[in-house]
Formats: sequence, structure tokens, C-alpha cells
Amino acid sequence: MTWVEGVFLTTYFLVLLVLSIYGSHRYVMAYLYYKYKGNKPAPKARWEKLPRVTIQLPIFNEMYVVERLIEAVSKIEYPRDLLEVQVLDDSIDETQGIARAAVGRARSAGLDIVYLHRDNRVGYKAGALQEGLKVASGEFIAVFDADFVPKQDFLLKSINFFTDSQIGMVQVRWDHLNRDYSHLTQVQAIFLDGHFVIEHTARNRSGRFFNFNGTAGVWRRATIADAGGWQHDTLTEDLDLSYRAQLNGWKFIYLPDVVSPAEVPVEMNAFKSQQHRWAKGSIQTARKLLPRILKSDLPRAVKVEAFFHLTANLTYPLMILLTVLMPVSMVIRFKHGWYEVLMLDLPFFWTATMSVVMFYVASQREIGMPRWHRVKYLPFIMALGIGMCVNQAKAVIEALVGYETGFTRTPKTGTQGRDKTWVKQRYRILGGAQPLLELALGAYLTSAIWFALDKGVWFSLPFLLLFQWGFFYVGFVSLLQGRGAALLKWFRRPAADAQTAIDG
Repeated sequence: MTWVEGVFLTTYFLVLLVLSIYGSHRYVMAYLYYKYKGNKPAPKARWEKLPRVTIQLPIFNEMYVVERLIEAVSKIEYPRDLLEVQVLDDSIDETQGIARAAVGRARSAGLDIVYLHRDNRVGYKAGALQEGLKVASGEFIAVFDADFVPKQDFLLKSINFFTDSQIGMVQVRWDHLNRDYSHLTQVQAIFLDGHFVIEHTARNRSGRFFNFNGTAGVWRRATIADAGGWQHDTLTEDLDLSYRAQLNGWKFIYLPDVVSPAEVPVEMNAFKSQQHRWAKGSIQTARKLLPRILKSDLPRAVKVEAFFHLTANLTYPLMILLTVLMPVSMVIRFKHGWYEVLMLDLPFFWTATMSVVMFYVASQREIGMPRWHRVKYLPFIMALGIGMCVNQAKAVIEALVGYETGFTRTPKTGTQGRDKTWVKQRYRILGGAQPLLELALGAYLTSAIWFALDKGVWFSLPFLLLFQWGFFYVGFVSLLQGRGAALLKWFRRPAADAQTAIDG
């Protein structure tokens, strides 16, 4: 074996080792969840006189959902003399008129609601929240994104936890208005269920740090101020503020039994945009806060979990590297007749793969999904997780090198259930050249599959096929929904209206 071949094999196994360690972290989360799931939080007391609450609704170009949001918030059960609503609108389209009209109707019905519009997007969502905070009257601040439909008892089920003066934030679980829309939305819902059902519960009830998710939560106003306020030097202002607050000693509460329904993206490129922002923001937050966390006097378990939580997206560039090295490793080992001898990669693949299966099957079982539902989407979960690694790796690299990009909000369409009217929507995100790289990786793996079939290297086939399907699935769907829909829209509308609206 040449030294070049040795370097390739060594790198391949090192990448597998790191990925298997991160995969094993899911087992740790599942273990903590089942160990502590019975430790349900309860309010220390109940308010004798309820405190004043401000609900902030940050929006930008949300013409399809803003009216629904304001109507839902108007129905929240809470004394009207103790409730204020701020519509923080940075929109530059028809959303302004729709929001103003909805605010007017709510105000006429007796709700203390104000419409605040900025002529700039300085700080994006974080900037809007911070500006609203300057004139807010509430002692506690609830936040809802535009696609959420909060339930009427949201505040009554969360506000009493703040009778404990150490509690700084209460987060509730997201539910999904359009879970049944397509296979893509089903898989996204399962991804989010894993995060909200297993991870959040495990972290919170075991004493680890967990984070506010940007919406469907309530903050103590003093906690925001004590932690340094909303800052916009990362794309995940919610994650950043959460860690700063907990580093300052504030305690958080997670309520998985209280749900707030929301919309998941209905098309691939919108999903990619959302995931890119979350991945990049998490690495930016890691760069910003992880040194402070590791140097603190926090318990070791808290530090270790914070490290895995904030750096989890580093696995995506490694998955790209694994994709390139997997066929090379197969050819080198076949050439030297070592394939059956050096099957060291199987335990690593098994660890990483089965942890995903176990993790998401458990989350679906915990929310009461039927047994068949728990397994029938597993191939799509695996494929989407692999196919997204180009998109996520790009986000991670941008964060590591300090490349700044704006806050691109995820288009909301107002879909519920199986409603298919999204094809008529105005807000669209095109895929750019990224799908071509995804398809190229799929083609590269196809050549490796032909080699494996020709030489009888059967052990590699399942993993090669899984990776190939993932890249082809994400790449083809991105192209079809992006370019295809844009062309169809261009032909069906006058030239003046054919330009796709992309949020900036």
C-alpha cells in the first residue's frame, strides 16, 4: 500500500470515528430523556395578581399568515388590562396594509395592540425585538413568529412558572399545522419532534442548558436585560440569548405538554434556507460563547452537553468528506484484498445510522403516533439528512471563516393539512447552483455502486445506495420546485409580475 492510500484510509476511519461519536450523543439524549421524563415541572406558586405581559410579533413580508396570527393572538385568554401586543413589522410589501387592518380590528375589539413599522431592517428579527422592547410595558415578554397559531390558554399555562424568581424563560413545544402536506413536511415534523420531544426534555430535566427557539415562549424582561439584550451578531439570536442568560444563572422551563401549532416549509429550497440559517447561527454562537462556557465553573456534564449541542453541525462538512472518501476506501481495500479483513467501518456506520433510527422512532412513539407511522418515513429521514449536508456544510464553513450574510426569513404560505395552494404563492426561494453539486455527488456515488456490483463488494452497497438516494432526492426536488416552478410562474403571469419575490 502506498502512503497516499494509507492517508486516504486513515482519514476515512478518523471521519467515521468522529461521526460515530456525534451519533452516539443521540443515545445519551435518549437515555437522559427516559431517565428524567417523569420529573415534570410544576409552578412554585400561582400569582395572586397576574403580571403584565407584552406579546411581540416580529414579521417581515408575511402577507399570507399575518392576519391569522393576529386573530389567534387576539383570542389568548388573559386579562385585557394586563396584556399588550406589539406587531413589529419590517415588511416592504402588501403585508403592511394587511397587518394594519388586522391591528385596527383587534384594537376595536378591545385589545391593547400597537403596530410598529421600521423603515430599515437593522439587526433583522433581533433588532425588531430589541426596538419593541424599548417601548414595551410588560414585565414578561412572549414572542410568536408569523406562522404560529398560539392556543388560547398559552399564557395561563406558562405564566405561573415565573412565580419562581430564578425562572427566566418558559418554552413550549411546537406542533405542525401542515404535517400531512407531503413527505417533505412529514419528515420535517419528525425532525422537529426529535428536537422538541427528546432533546429539549432531556436537557432541561437533567439540568443541562437548552434554548429558546425564537418563538412560542415567554421571557422575563429582566432576564433579557441582564443577559445583554437581543444581539444580532449571529443568525440565531434566540440560541445566543439563551446561553448568555443561563450563563448568568437564570433557569429555564420546558413544557412539552403545552403545544403551539406552526407551519413547516412546504418546498425544499425554503427548508434549505431555514436550515442554513440555523446551522450557521449555531456555529456562530459556538464561536462566540463556547470559550466562555468551557472556562466557566459550570458542572462538567453541562459543559459537555453545551459542546455537543453547539457544535453538532460540524458533522456536515465531515459527511461531505465521507462521501468523497467512501468509494476511494472501497477501491483501495478491494485492490489489496483487505475488504473483509478491514470491515472496521461497519460498527461506525451502525452506530451513526441506528442512533438516528432509534432517536426519531422514540420521538414519534412519545407523541402517540401509530407504529406504522414511526417507521414508514425512516428512509426519507435518512435520505434528507444526508442530502442536506451540502447545504449545511456551506453554512458551517461560512460561519467558521466569518463570512457574513443577512437574515433570510423562511417564506410562510399559510398552508394547513394537505392544502396545495402554495403553488400560487408569491414568496419563493430558488436553489442556485447548489442542487447541481448535490446531483454530482449522487452521480459520483452511482459510479461507486456500479463498481461494488461488478466486483461483488456487497457490504458497501447499503451505505452507497443510501447516500446516493439522499443526494439525488434533495438535488432533484430542489431543481424541480425551484427552477420548474419559477418558469411555470413566469409563463402564467404578465412580465411585470413574473419576477420571483425573494426575501432579503
